[in-house]
Amino acid sequence: MQYKILVVEDEADINGLLVKILKEANYQTIQAFSGTEAKLLLEKEVPDLILLDLMLPGMSGEELLRDIRENKHYDIPVLILSAKNSLGDKVSLLKNGADDYITKPFEPEEVLARVQASLRRNGKESGSEKILNYKKLKLYPQSRKVMVDEKELVFTAHEYDILFLLMQNPEKVYSRESLYELVWHGGYYGENNTVNVHVSNIRKKLKENDPEEEYIQTVYGIGFKLQ
Repeated sequence: MQYKILVVEDEADINGLLVKILKEANYQTIQAFSGTEAKLLLEKEVPDLILLDLMLPGMSGEELLRDIRENKHYDIPVLILSAKNSLGDKVSLLKNGADDYITKPFEPEEVLARVQASLRRNGKESGSEKILNYKKLKLYPQSRKVMVDEKELVFTAHEYDILFLLMQNPEKVYSRESLYELVWHGGYYGENNTVNVHVSNIRKKLKENDPEEEYIQTVYGIGFKLQ
């Protein structure tokens, strides 16, 4: 099953980029370039999730969010996209019904990670039917199941999310900062050892079940990637 996402963004380049990111991850998309257009589309078709910019012509993003929550579409997950990054703005929007907040400029991996997390929180699956494979490791995005050599491993939610990001982009080096921001959705202050500890735990579990293979490489001075 493909999940349908309504992208509400008035800048054509950003709208097109979001659609490209989502389609490559096997999502269907609907485009709207104003709050008013999005409201009209919602009267005809109900998507599984909405990506919503705030600075829109006509009806603003805040007004559309209020309309969604006050009317029959109250249960649709809404992820805010905005260049506003103050804590006050984020807290206000979350209190008014937003499910998550993505600050511009954004990384494609962050958009996908937050979309998938929001769909899971709202009782939907990740939208990606593809099983990720690497060496003897298999990862099932819908069930969040991890298998090594046909044996299921037990990972914490954060360990799974780190491994999922690495396997989605096997050639990419993720800095500790980017992993922390994508998985914990918070600021990274350098001295925090959380990412290192979780990567170490992942390595230990993989090594216990496949001692002959290395799966995660440390790129010194930068971060981590698949071996």
